[in-house]
Amino acid sequence: MTPEKALNTLKDGNERFKKSDKADRNLLQQVDATSGGQWPFAVVLSCIDSRVPAETVFDQGIGDIFSARVAGNFVNEDILGSIEYGCKVAGSKLVVVMGHTSCGAVKGACDDVKLGHVTSLISKIKPAVQAVKEPQDESKRNSSNIEFVNEVAKENVHQTIENMRSQSAILKEMESDGSIKIVGAMYNVENGSVTFYN
Repeated sequence: MTPEKALNTLKDGNERFKKSDKADRNLLQQVDATSGGQWPFAVVLSCIDSRVPAETVFDQGIGDIFSARVAGNFVNEDILGSIEYGCKVAGSKLVVVMGHTSCGAVKGACDDVKLGHVTSLISKIKPAVQAVKEPQDESKRNSSNIEFVNEVAKENVHQTIENMRSQSAILKEMESDGSIKIVGAMYNVENGSVTFYN
């Protein structure tokens, strides 16, 4: 498995998912096959949104991918450690940071929501809100403007990747030497398609 093959495997899986033509696999057989260890080919960092289960939208089985999930798909020390483990220790060849359209965490950041620990969580998405310059009209820079929300979600994916590279020497080195590929993606909750970013 190479980083490019890993990426193509996920792309092919999403095509199958969109056609409702899932791969024929015996999950219990996969349970047995992975009981002694795991060698997932990719790590997917995505949102906790119930509509975006990574294994399902990429039509993967047990033991195929590491799935890290947090509302707003950002990185912190623990998530970075998990991704480093997936790549450096378990041998994953690909890291995908996948946002999605109509993201509730992004909407919360756009609306500057104050609610318990949610306040702290969405503060990590606020830089993406500030980085999206249009529209300038403040009355249109909120969750009622879904185009703005989706642009912030896209920017958040890009910023998360940059944070990953700047905060993890391990992942940056692995990407530089070609051991892994780090890519961004956006899942569309309306049609099930995943768009990948270079």
